[in-house]
Amino acid sequence: MALTQERKTQLIEAHKTHESDTGSPEVQIAILTENIVNLTDHLRTHKKDHHSRRGLLKMVGQRRKLLAYLKNKDVKRYSALIEKLGLRR
Repeated sequence: MALTQERKTQLIEAHKTHESDTGSPEVQIAILTENIVNLTDHLRTHKKDHHSRRGLLKMVGQRRKLLAYLKNKDVKRYSALIEKLGLRR
């Protein structure tokens, strides 16, 4: 299921760094994480949906690149985001 506009707005509000922020790494990672969780649930029921699996792998790779960028740029922001999203258990 695709991300609804209301949920996307909630994610942006929760992770923005300044008032008109929609594209910071934190916001992008939060949106990708939400999409990854939804797609993972979809693939649990539809095991042979290889097209969606490819999209999932592309999203995971994109999120990984953004996390690496954020870690190199500012470790405090990286740590706070990891804690907030519950990644890297």
